[in-house]
Formats: sequence, structure tokens, C-alpha cells
Amino acid sequence: MPRPFIGRLPRCGILVACAMALLAAATCAPAQADNYPSKAVRIIVPYGPGGIADVTMRLVAQNMSKRFGQQFFIENRPGAGGVVGMQAAREAAPDGYTLVMVGGGLAIAKALFKALPYNIETDFTPISTTASYGLVIATKAGAPYKTIKDVIAAAKAHPGTLNFGTINAGSSQNLSAELFRIMAGIDVTVVPYKTTPELANAVLRGDVDVAFEYFAGFQSPISNGQMTVLATTGPERASNLPNVPTAIESGLAGYEVTSWNGLAVPAGTPQDIVAELNRAVDEALKSPEVQKFSNTAGMDARSMSSAALHDRIKSDVAKWAQVIEKAGIQKQ
Repeated sequence: MPRPFIGRLPRCGILVACAMALLAAATCAPAQADNYPSKAVRIIVPYGPGGIADVTMRLVAQNMSKRFGQQFFIENRPGAGGVVGMQAAREAAPDGYTLVMVGGGLAIAKALFKALPYNIETDFTPISTTASYGLVIATKAGAPYKTIKDVIAAAKAHPGTLNFGTINAGSSQNLSAELFRIMAGIDVTVVPYKTTPELANAVLRGDVDVAFEYFAGFQSPISNGQMTVLATTGPERASNLPNVPTAIESGLAGYEVTSWNGLAVPAGTPQDIVAELNRAVDEALKSPEVQKFSNTAGMDARSMSSAALHDRIKSDVAKWAQVIEKAGIQKQ
């Protein structure tokens, strides 16, 4: 019986064949941090260009491009409230060459929608936060409310007469107002508007007594004295509003609302690449241009470990699910 063909190969031929097999295996293996990145990296932003988060991501991308010597570029994929971009990221190869911007709104979406084509908790591996930020609780300049205690007292004295303004039902701003109402034990009407400019006009007309919005949205009327900020919602005073107390300082114990933006990769991306990207994000956030922009916009540009962000997402989903249930908001 003839011997197998490989048995007749010269020893050098066998060595060459083994070397080629090893080379092929290495080529097919997942990317590792020691040679990452070897080509351009895209960052999917699941919203249109021009927003505060989009600008922040562009600044971070510029710094990461300099650090790695490869281009990190923004790909805006708006549509269906962020679903289009998130789905595109979920379907990307888990090789570190597709990143996606994630944020607190995705945790709310997990709690608000009955079904989504992705799972923010399991389909992605967090890299780091890029910014966190609280809201401002504002009223028209000259209004009778000077503090949060004034608002709560007026609501209790005249149940059902005060209006709290926010944007879209189910947004972080809207749920923040609902949480305030629940924790303060007051009867007020939470009125959602389609856009921040519509909300701002409602405040200035007096249609809304108190509004919940991010500082960037109300920056102009606050800066020109048309609105007064009664409190901020973070755990500490905002660096750009150092004289404004937090809601907790103002007497509403336990009321803390902060949202965040960050970056993630498809689940299955090698952990050494995730760690390398985390270090790069941390360096980018410490750059003067990112810090200056973030402070102006009322954001805290600070990184977080992958594990810590995973825990934050999980806790946010649970927190807002409770608020949605208690506020009687129907799941969509």
C-alpha cells in the first residue's frame, strides 16, 4: 500500500508547510493590541452631526488619531432614535475597528421599549465614558420661585396647577421631571415639547413654571439673563455654575440625575484592545481642547473603566425602568 503523500515530503517541505499553516492561523486570529490599529478606525455616532456629543466625539477622535498614527473618523448614522447606528455597530466585526458612541439615553431605551434589535447590556463591550453631565432646573427670570423648596411648597399648596416642562416623553429630561415629581410627592403636570427651542419659548412665555434641560440647550437664555437656574441635578455643583446649588443641597434628598456619553465596541472584541482604547480615551479627555469645550458646555469630561461603565449601564436600566413604571408611562 502506498505511504501517505505527506510522508514522502522532504523534511524542509514539511517545515515550510507548517510555517505556512501557522502564518494562515495568525492572519485569521483576532487583532491584538501590540499591532493595533493597523488601519483606520470608524466611530459610529448614531445621531446627526453638530450636536454636543458629536462635537465631543470628533475632538476625542482627533486626539486618538494623533496617539495611534491612524485615522479615527466619525461616521454619523442617524435614524429611528439611534437604532440604525446601534444596529450597524452590533453587526460589525468585533476587531476594534468599529467603535460606537453610547449614552444614557440607550439605558432609558432598554427600559422604555418592548423590543429593540440590539441589547445595550450584552451586544456591546463598553470602553469608557467620554463625558457626564447633569441637568439644570430652570425658570423664567423674575418668577416667584427662587429655590427648589419654593417650587415644592407652591406645588403642595396648589396641587395640579404647576407645569413642569421637558422635551420628548421618555427622554432623560422628561423622566428627570417625573422622578422629581415622584420623590417630592407633588401633583404637577409634566408637559413634553418636541424640541428644546419650543420648551425654552414656553418657559419665557410663562406657559411652563419650571423646566428640566441640559445646560447646553438653555445656555443662551441663561447667559443673557432670561432664565434663572434654581438647581442642578448632579451629585456636585456644576463647574460652570459654581454658585448654583444641587437639588440635594436644596432639600430634595437623594435626587440625583446625571447622563453620560461614552464609547463601546461590539461584544467579543479582544480585551487587550478594549484596555488600549480605554487608555487612549483617558488621554484624549485630558487634552486642553476637550477640557475647554466640555467645561463650556457644562460637561465633565472624565473617563471610566470598562467594568464601571458596564455596571453604570446596568444600574441606569434598572433605575429608569422603575421611574417609567411609577410614572405610568406606557412601554413603546
